[in-house]
Amino acid sequence: MQSIIKNDLRKQILNEIEALPNDYIVASDSSLFFQVTSLREFRDSRNIMLYHSVKREPDTIRIAEAAFSMGKNVSFPYCLKDGLMQARIVTRLDELKPAALGIPAPPDSAEQIEPDDLELIIVPAITYDKAGYRLGYGGGYYDRYLARTRAFTIGLARARLIKDALPREPHDVAVKLLVTESGGEYPA
Repeated sequence: MQSIIKNDLRKQILNEIEALPNDYIVASDSSLFFQVTSLREFRDSRNIMLYHSVKREPDTIRIAEAAFSMGKNVSFPYCLKDGLMQARIVTRLDELKPAALGIPAPPDSAEQIEPDDLELIIVPAITYDKAGYRLGYGGGYYDRYLARTRAFTIGLARARLIKDALPREPHDVAVKLLVTESGGEYPA
C-alpha cells in the first residue's frame, strides 16, 4: 500500500518538476550552488560524495567542480546488485560514464571510499519534506547506504517542491540539512 502511494506521488511530483519554468530552474541551480558551497560543512569536508544530476534535478556539476578545485576527494555512487552501492573516488567529471538508467557513474577501476570515511554526502531526491525525508526513485540504494555512514548529509531541493510531509517507512533516513535556493534550511 505504501509503495503504491509513493509511486503515485512520484508521478505527481515528476509532473510538477516538468512544469517548472526554465528560468526558475536556472536561477534555482545558481542559488543552490552558492548556498551549498558557502556551508561550513562543505568547506571543511575533505571526503565528499555527490550524485551526478540528470534531467531537471538540482545541478551538482558546478558543486563537484568547486570541490575538485578545493582539493577535496570527490566520490560518486557506484551501484551494485541487490540495491547496494559504494562511493568511488574520481578526480575529474569526464571519468564518469553512463551506467544504470543512463546516470553517469565512476568506472569499475575507481578507488572505493568507505562509508565511515565520508564527511559529507549530498543526497538526491525527487523532493523532500520539511523534516528532511526524501522521496527518491524507489530503488532504496541511498537509504541502505546512509544507514552505514556517519557523514553529514545534505538534501538539495527546489523550494517550490518541498512538501510538509511525505510518506515514510521504517527504513527511510532523513538528511541532516535540507537546503533550498531561497536560503531556507530545514533541520531534519
